[in-house]
Amino acid sequence: MTRLRKGAVEILTEAELAAKLELARQQGRPLRVKAGFDPTAPDLHLGHTVLLRKLRDFQDLGHEVIFLIGDFTGLIGDPTGRSATRPALTREEIAANAETYRRQVFKILDENQTRVEFNSAWLGKLDAYEWVRLCAKTTVARMLERDFFHERWVKQQPISIHEFLYPLTQAYDSVALKADVELGGADQKFNLLMGREIQQAYGQRPQVVLTMPLLEGLDGVQKMSKSLGNYVAIAEPAASMFTKLMSISDELMWRYWLLLTSRSEAEIAALRAAVERGERHPMEVKKELAERIAADFHGAEAARAAREEFERVVQRKQAPAEIEEITLNLPAGSGKTHLALAAAIAQAKLAPSRTEAERLIKARAVLKNEEIVVDVSDQIKLNEFVVIQIGKSGKKRLAKIHLKSG
Repeated sequence: MTRLRKGAVEILTEAELAAKLELARQQGRPLRVKAGFDPTAPDLHLGHTVLLRKLRDFQDLGHEVIFLIGDFTGLIGDPTGRSATRPALTREEIAANAETYRRQVFKILDENQTRVEFNSAWLGKLDAYEWVRLCAKTTVARMLERDFFHERWVKQQPISIHEFLYPLTQAYDSVALKADVELGGADQKFNLLMGREIQQAYGQRPQVVLTMPLLEGLDGVQKMSKSLGNYVAIAEPAASMFTKLMSISDELMWRYWLLLTSRSEAEIAALRAAVERGERHPMEVKKELAERIAADFHGAEAARAAREEFERVVQRKQAPAEIEEITLNLPAGSGKTHLALAAAIAQAKLAPSRTEAERLIKARAVLKNEEIVVDVSDQIKLNEFVVIQIGKSGKKRLAKIHLKSG
């Protein structure tokens, strides 16, 4: 149980989980452990892996993991934390994102112990009678217990009927899969508990609910999110991943050690105590963390190379290995002292056009002097040298640009 408790916010209830584990041992039957992921974005990031790692803990203990892709619930849109109705994605967007998820999850999960399911397989087959029967299992008053629904109701902000269906459909997933345990983020507690209620309404033993914390992004404030630009995608290159992780605060580092590595709480506590005593430098411990995480997704050799590149370029201020040097000229006598970064990228042929360069910047795929560029109006100054990195694994380009006059 110690391993399963690690990092968890709540286990509802722990006594039930212990009983299920013991019964599974006696019967020689693995528990069915479910976690759902709506494919609302094309890439998984480290925030998603908090749940994936806990699923892997169950796998390592011999249990069956059900990686549920919410291709049906994704069409509804999870209303959790929303102050307005979430725009619906198209079936094509959902399908494309779901395929990406399938390719990426096995960087953490054991493919041989994982069932990949799509909830459209059963939700898409419910007839009108079955939908009415499902909706009859709960009440509007129960739905309004959710804080964000209640707030919108009080403020007379619109709540679409289909948003009430989201907790019900997620709960019905547990009925269809006969889930013994369901994992989710702490913000999903209402939906997960709804699963317990609906399972009982359909005559099943209720699942145990295990919630995990939401991982703070690189800023250390808001949860990791692609839309906020504070994320580390699990598919991005090892060097980019390593550099981003080195930007987190020393305090946030311990949170990442807990939620993104297999080190035990006792080992992490000992490591932190060594830093506080001055026996270990926090920079070195953070590099160890970044290398460990990068190795999980790219292998030990690539992670070690990313660390060596960071130490050479960032710490010792040496030129990166295999870097292309490009000189750009401003028209003589023009009086210009700056060049838009997007224009510079296009002129250096690091992107086919300025429009494409701006798109890459908006996609957080451009690093300038090891910092992610977040503003399309960013500029390069006259006589300035800047190191530009563009793109992801397999397509990355690195160049040193020098802006001169004439």
